[in-house]
Amino acid sequence: MFGIIRKTAQALTLAGTLALLSTGAQAASATFASTGAETSIPYGWLDFCARYAGECPDDMLAPRPIEFSPQAMRQIRAVNAYVNRTVEPVSDMDHWGVIDQWDYPTDGKGDCEDYALMKRRMLMKAGFPRQALLMTVVKEKNGDGHAVLMVKTTHGDFVLDNLSEEVRLWNETPYRFVKRQSEENPSIWVSIGAPTNAPDYVSK
Repeated sequence: MFGIIRKTAQALTLAGTLALLSTGAQAASATFASTGAETSIPYGWLDFCARYAGECPDDMLAPRPIEFSPQAMRQIRAVNAYVNRTVEPVSDMDHWGVIDQWDYPTDGKGDCEDYALMKRRMLMKAGFPRQALLMTVVKEKNGDGHAVLMVKTTHGDFVLDNLSEEVRLWNETPYRFVKRQSEENPSIWVSIGAPTNAPDYVSK
């Protein structure tokens, strides 16, 4: 009997130690994008808000990152995979006849910002706070503009990207981050990192 109790205690101690080590490793890998001053709002977002005024509240809320947990990350990854799988990639020029138009891919077609908008809407409907779901403009290595959804958690800023099935920390992506929505107000955009020229439009 005492041997069983002793072994159980040892197992519980080992499990607790492993849990602490795992939590410590996650905390150590946490990384957050450094934001700067208020900056220009992408034309695509302004045009989107003119057509979907109810989707663009101009009010201030306190920052509210998502509490990092396996369950939350499973939901986030599932939404990323679902949207990437179900939306057919097509350029705005082929889709709408214009260079850049942000919209929901209600007809099953869209480019980068449309994927990001749909993921944002699905995650908000799932109960995640809007303050943690931030439309973000980046540059690819060749300088082309691209849009992703940045998801702020207590253990770092993650990126949902239509060009990748993985949900990765922002600094593990191949992009130069330019600007994103403010956590407090989606109608305010802030710069990310060192100053750089914003792309004229986003695509892909």
